[in-house]
Amino acid sequence: MSDLHIVTGAGPVGTTIAEQLAAAGNQVRVLTRSGSGPKHPLIELRRVDASNPEQLSGQFDGATAVYHCIHGSQHSAKVWRAEMPAAEQVVLNEAGKAGAVVVFPESLYSYLPTDGPIRETSTRTGSSGKGAVREELLRARDAHATPTVSVAAADFLGPHVHASIAGDQMFTPILAGKRVTALGNIDLPHSFTYIPDLAAAMIRAAADKSLHDTVLHAPTAPAITQRQLITAIADAAGAPKPTITAMPVWLMKLIGVANPLLRELSELGYQLERPFVLDSTDSEHKLGLRPTPLDEAVATTAAWWKSQS
Repeated sequence: MSDLHIVTGAGPVGTTIAEQLAAAGNQVRVLTRSGSGPKHPLIELRRVDASNPEQLSGQFDGATAVYHCIHGSQHSAKVWRAEMPAAEQVVLNEAGKAGAVVVFPESLYSYLPTDGPIRETSTRTGSSGKGAVREELLRARDAHATPTVSVAAADFLGPHVHASIAGDQMFTPILAGKRVTALGNIDLPHSFTYIPDLAAAMIRAAADKSLHDTVLHAPTAPAITQRQLITAIADAAGAPKPTITAMPVWLMKLIGVANPLLRELSELGYQLERPFVLDSTDSEHKLGLRPTPLDEAVATTAAWWKSQS
């Protein structure tokens, strides 16, 4: 019998992990409130609220690993603090009963702003807002008896990705031959993590007990500028090079007075007005993985977007 793997959530990360596990011949159980998820003979879809202890009871029995890929219902520190810590404790408690490791996708929000590369040893501050929530979550995972691995990624790029600066915001207008509105300084180096590389790292980390109870970085290709990425997407999609309008962070904050999403994004404006570079060298060595070349990642993602139209 193959191992049983549990995936909570069927967003871009959860879906990609489930697909990779099933493609490798593993039994996969995807838990979502709606019962939705990727279709595959080895993937079982169950309607379960993973934050509800009664509904989650027994769902992890027989599992070797749990990939907790559920995020907050809104991109807000207030919502995150209200929803995520308690939900993670429910998952950790149930995984502990089953003897399973829990692997989390993680952001870079808890790291102290810097102009240099962000490494696994870089300072975390978690002083306010979303960064503070992420730091609290990391500390709570470390304090729990259940083994965990947190795999941090930069801004997402890849199939199934919509809510990212390299998601709808770029691909939709480029494929439609329209102007692209980008955020911040679009000529600074910025890292983008290819979702399949994050999924592969999470799966590999779950299988290697020497990596349990650590924070890793997902294999991530060398940083490029947003302008370069937009050009690469247009070339890969066979679309004309778009006109680009850059919205500076100060304008995001101004418009954010009436636009909740821009207000929340502007809180992390430092990521858009200085170099934002993820260094995954050490984690790549530990995982035995390398990032997908960016041109290949962009081409695959562009093909996926075109298949959705």
